[in-house]
Amino acid sequence: WLLLGHGSWDTRHQIRRVMTMAEGDSLISVDYEVFGKVQGVFFRKYTQAEGKKLGVVGWVQNTEDGTVQGQIQGPSVKVRELQEWLRKKGSPKSHINRAEFRNEKKIVALEYRNFSIVK
Repeated sequence: WLLLGHGSWDTRHQIRRVMTMAEGDSLISVDYEVFGKVQGVFFRKYTQAEGKKLGVVGWVQNTEDGTVQGQIQGPSVKVRELQEWLRKKGSPKSHINRAEFRNEKKIVALEYRNFSIVK
């Protein structure tokens, strides 16, 4: 049949899409630190809200060095979205110079129940 050629491309395309989704569903954990004007601008509150909106878990806290740090855990696709948010957006009055991410690893289960602000 002529459709066989079409079908095989379509099947390969579907398989590739499923594999990509499966990779995106794997759980990862990553530590972060955000530098710039990130204290006194509700950065932690907005980070918590964004984390909850994306459905990831973890924590956020101010440091004595004037930065904000924490950890994100969740499906890699959602963690990447929060990383991008931390790198480029932040809270409305913040000014982000840079964001660093360390200790990225695959995990089998989430270690937190929600996204919390650590005082």
